[in-house]
Amino acid sequence: MKLLIRNLSRSTTEAELEAMFAAFGKVQSCSLVKDKSTGQSKGFGFVVMANPGDAKAATKTLNGRHVAGSQIRVKRAQPKPGEPGKTPTEES
Repeated sequence: MKLLIRNLSRSTTEAELEAMFAAFGKVQSCSLVKDKSTGQSKGFGFVVMANPGDAKAATKTLNGRHVAGSQIRVKRAQPKPGEPGKTPTEES
C-alpha cells in the first residue's frame, strides 16, 4: 500500500522516514519529493509498505505525530488518473 506523508520537516531524511515506518512492517520503498533545481526536500514523500495491515497501523499511529518540529499527516496515496489501481467508477 502506498502512503503519502505530508508536512515533513525539510530536514527529515529518507532514512529517517523509512525507519519511522519500518517499525510497523516491511517498507518496500521510500522517497522524498525534492525540488529539481535546489535538491531540497519539498516537505512530503511516499512510503510503500508490503502489508496493507501494517500500512494501516502506521497511518493510524503516525498521522498527527510531531516529527522534527512538524506535525506530519499520513494517508493512503491516491493514484493519478490513468494509473493502475483506479477503478472506472473513481475516474469520473
